[in-house]
Amino acid sequence: MTARLYSNENFPLPVVEALRRLGHDVLTTHDTGKSNAGVPDEEVLRYAAENGRAVLTHNRQDFIRLHRQNPGHAGIIVCTDNPDFPALAARVHAELQKFDSLAGQLVRVNRGA
Repeated sequence: MTARLYSNENFPLPVVEALRRLGHDVLTTHDTGKSNAGVPDEEVLRYAAENGRAVLTHNRQDFIRLHRQNPGHAGIIVCTDNPDFPALAARVHAELQKFDSLAGQLVRVNRGA
């Protein structure tokens, strides 16, 4: 599956670029003029949902909470921190292949061993 994603401002650009090379449509907060603006997580999720994009973030705790409060979103992908950017992109890509749709899904991508 190729996914429409919206990366939160804490998500590494090299991973975004790698996901784009893998065919995913990834929009960043910088692309939308919202980086370094202190946009609340609820608004990030709302913006992504309104634009049919799943949120891609390292902010696991807050976005897992938001998923539990309101599962009617376009998807949330929470990742553990991994300085090996190509490996993180590969893990995200592999997880995305398990879904036909990300709507309402909470996808957890862990660093692994």
